[in-house]
Amino acid sequence: MISLSISLPQLQMFFLVFLRVGAILMSMPVFESRSIPHVFKLAMAFATSLILFPMLKLSPLPLSNSIIVLGIGVAGEILLGLVIGFSIKLIFAGIQLAGQLAGYQMGLAIANVMDPSQSQQIPLLAQFNNLVALLIFLAINAHFWFIRALTQSFRLVPPLNVHIDGPLMEHLIQLAGNMFVISIKVGAPIIAALLVTTVAFGLVARTVPQMNVFIVAMPLKIGVGLLFLGFSLPYFSAFLKKIFNDLGQHIVIMLKAMS
Repeated sequence: MISLSISLPQLQMFFLVFLRVGAILMSMPVFESRSIPHVFKLAMAFATSLILFPMLKLSPLPLSNSIIVLGIGVAGEILLGLVIGFSIKLIFAGIQLAGQLAGYQMGLAIANVMDPSQSQQIPLLAQFNNLVALLIFLAINAHFWFIRALTQSFRLVPPLNVHIDGPLMEHLIQLAGNMFVISIKVGAPIIAALLVTTVAFGLVARTVPQMNVFIVAMPLKIGVGLLFLGFSLPYFSAFLKKIFNDLGQHIVIMLKAMS
């Protein structure tokens, strides 16, 4: 007969591991989609916790009798996973912002598509950039950093020892500012080309007032934007690979800031 003997401290430790694993998995760019059922997300987090728990070899903590202390610890575990996922969302937000800026200059700002992962409408180029970035993210196995972050998080930040202080907030502010830098770098070729095109049409409008520049400019801007979008795809891919390869260092820095 097989008997399972699980003490309450071990059960408490598994519950904390499950909360942290669930928060990190549900904040990943792939699994955060609203089209994925919540039951599947919870089942995957539970299965991952079952596999990971014996490998971590965590020493059980004394059973906490205070609901307030346990509640603060639970909130800290969830917050740790959400912070890691939020840092990755800032990168994808910068990529989407580049598409919005370029699409606004091309005249595609009024054409939106439904993003099933967020259940909201976003511009066409922003959706295109987001899908390309997501495919590159999976192609170079950058999502494995989340799995590695799971194991490293328990070594750097043991359960019930999450600290939210100044260094973490400074790093998050730096990542938020870097979002705008990423958007400018990603959209720079298209933005620069369309800026030159707009200046050229302005000169044409001054020299040839009889020409209806507005009718001519709209389709030509779209054509120039799509042309430079195709030219910039190799640069776009190389730039995203560099950003995603540096992802592990940012995760480790955040974990050390929360230790």
